[in-house]
Amino acid sequence: QLQLVESEGGLVQAGGSLRLSCAASGRTGSRYAMGWFRQAPGKEREFVAYISWSGGATYYGDFVKGRFTISRDNAQNIMYLQMNSLKPEDTADYYCAALVGASGDFRNPDRYDYWGQGTQVTVSS
Repeated sequence: QLQLVESEGGLVQAGGSLRLSCAASGRTGSRYAMGWFRQAPGKEREFVAYISWSGGATYYGDFVKGRFTISRDNAQNIMYLQMNSLKPEDTADYYCAALVGASGDFRNPDRYDYWGQGTQVTVSS
């Protein structure tokens, strides 16, 4: 089992920045890719970003447009999501997730094996 815990989100003004972290514990000896998803009220869970085990491959949702950066520190078992130029439409609950084995369709939340509890991000206009 792998346990994932996101850092606290928060309230930020439009144009501001916020960094989320996701700490992994438990089965950290296994190799796992990770991702961030978000879910706004009344909407489906949406792919935000993906990072491979090595960190050598990263992918982002189309809406990111260079504003977010995903990274990880395997020595510390932590993943980050740096979010810049935040917009009100970025308001959502953000979830980190991990998948074990071949990444496959990493944009699909069903591919992930472990999830954090989520953290709320609110961007005010």
